[in-house]
Amino acid sequence: MKPTLRRIITPYPFDNLVINLGIAVPRVWGGLSLCLEFGSSKFGMPWSITEEMGLFQVVQWFPEDVSQFGIPFSLAPNLFAWLGAASEAIGGLFLALGLGTRISAFLIAMTMLAAIFLQKWPEAMEFGSSWPFLPAAGFLWIAVYSLIFGSGKFGLDHLLAKRWE
Repeated sequence: MKPTLRRIITPYPFDNLVINLGIAVPRVWGGLSLCLEFGSSKFGMPWSITEEMGLFQVVQWFPEDVSQFGIPFSLAPNLFAWLGAASEAIGGLFLALGLGTRISAFLIAMTMLAAIFLQKWPEAMEFGSSWPFLPAAGFLWIAVYSLIFGSGKFGLDHLLAKRWE
């Protein structure tokens, strides 16, 4: 395996069980929540296909929301909507499995930053409360530590890294 890919896939080598559980539990919970609750409502996964949203398609209202973020999002709202929804649905699933953890975490972090600053922050200022952006901030936190530490020992990346040693 190429050294760069090995560095991306190999999780930080913690031997302590408690630390690995501390990495795995929020990663799995956050990834599944992001995939099943937030991503699947915007992006067609095998369990969320409807008449208006087929497999790997974006729900009709989401590109309209994305286009309101301004340039560059308004130049290609379908592309950015697809990328954002896919990073939540597919990236959340991969994060939960610990597969391609750092790549998924990076894409999720970029999506959450866009959600916080372009959609949720104005809502928070309007209501005078930080409540609107708390879910996105939580997913951002999980993505950042997953980007740093990788999947831990309870992820498929750990198994792949051991196999390719």
